[in-house]
Amino acid sequence: MKYLDEFSDPDLARRLVEEIRATVTRPWAMMEVCGGQTHSIIRHGIDQLLPDEIEMIHGPGCPVCVTPLEIIDKAMEIASRPDVTFCSFGDMLRVPGSDKDLFRIKSAGGDVRVVYSPLDALKLARENPDRQVVFFGIGFETTAPPNAMTVYQAQKLGIDNFSLLVSHVRVPPAIEAIMQSPTCRVQGFLAAGHVCSVMGTEEYPALAEAFKVPIVVTGFEPLDILEGIRLTVHQLEKGEHRVENAYQRAVPAEGNPAAKAMLADVFEVTDRSWRGIGMIPQSGWRLSERYREYDAEHRFDVADITTQESTVCRSGEVLQGLIKPHDCSAFGTLCTPRNPLGATMVSSEGACAAYYLYRRLDAPAKREVSSVG
Repeated sequence: MKYLDEFSDPDLARRLVEEIRATVTRPWAMMEVCGGQTHSIIRHGIDQLLPDEIEMIHGPGCPVCVTPLEIIDKAMEIASRPDVTFCSFGDMLRVPGSDKDLFRIKSAGGDVRVVYSPLDALKLARENPDRQVVFFGIGFETTAPPNAMTVYQAQKLGIDNFSLLVSHVRVPPAIEAIMQSPTCRVQGFLAAGHVCSVMGTEEYPALAEAFKVPIVVTGFEPLDILEGIRLTVHQLEKGEHRVENAYQRAVPAEGNPAAKAMLADVFEVTDRSWRGIGMIPQSGWRLSERYREYDAEHRFDVADITTQESTVCRSGEVLQGLIKPHDCSAFGTLCTPRNPLGATMVSSEGACAAYYLYRRLDAPAKREVSSVG
């Protein structure tokens, strides 16, 4: 298959669904880890095509959603300073902190800018040596390498007015934390293909063996996801728990060696808080000692900011797969994309945003496979 529309072919989708129906004999609950996969599932109605025995649990794989509130508030504090140009991707500007977001900082006169690459922020620093330029570095293993490369370049070029506010998280420790939760119902995982394209698959066999769960590396198009579900169901029905790569066109087993080497040089593994979930040991990165001078938390002395989450927003339970977005009483009423209570309603990969955008206001009704898309 060479073209994207081929990965939405309704005839092939129907055949995959029929095979899943023919294979499944009992209820199974599986989690798609990535928020991009969640949006694809809801957008294309994949959960409505599946047999009743298959439940898709939406995981914490939205990088904006899991960025902890204290990091958001640190971003507000730094961005409010008159000598700072604060740079971010656009999806972070409306994520609510304790009492405001980056748009409000910008409207109050703060120099907040949307950029398309961390290298754009580095260029601003080079062109404006009298200002401190900060880039908000969030995300999983996918976005960490370009941020690491930018810090590497800043040091190499001697640009000392650039820094990185780091909130990078790692997927495998999150899977471990989910499986160790006493409320966990997950019996299999669709692993995020773009994460594995960077890191490879070597961290997953130990998890599959330890928790007796199949882990299938999966892409993002409808046929990718249905194939991932099919392979997961086959393993579950046979009592197997292996790692399978259903996204081989993008994911080599070893990942991207150059990107991994850059990560190992610039970052070091650390404990990291996840919004709505809490602290997960060894689940994040911070700048290594060699590059610590580029750490915005230390440069602007904001490491001690603490916060309190909203008592109304239930996004933490959504991120843990304990409830669906429409199970929250604030969903679609007190909490909308125009007035979000939590990051899951803001992000382009957030589960609440997906349910709102595609009008999933209550439990999904099943439908026939007449079309996908």
